[in-house]
Amino acid sequence: MFEFSFSIIRILSVFGLFLLTAIAEILGCYFPYLILNHGKSHWLWIPTALSLAVFVWLLTLHPAASGRIYAAYGGVYIFTALMWLRYVDQVMLTRWDVLGGIIVLCGASLIILQPQGLVR
Repeated sequence: MFEFSFSIIRILSVFGLFLLTAIAEILGCYFPYLILNHGKSHWLWIPTALSLAVFVWLLTLHPAASGRIYAAYGGVYIFTALMWLRYVDQVMLTRWDVLGGIIVLCGASLIILQPQGLVR
């Protein structure tokens, strides 16, 4: 039998760290998009570099084997990208977007919450 003894604070901190990591990565890609596709100021290369540096640093703070981190992070990243689509790009999500976001978040949760997962 499995014993689950999760602290809600620990769970929220792990998911919060993944969320911050995803936002840093998205910003590191969004700024060049603005520069190259929308002719925005080239000074945005500075926050681009900072965002990507923060993204890499945040990945080092996750407490597990890198492959497990990347697998769980992928689900949280997809969910975060969908939230970006809705609230930054102002595009309404389809029911398929919502269902896909829920599915990948459930998959990430399984990886994170398994007994040898990321919440210890």
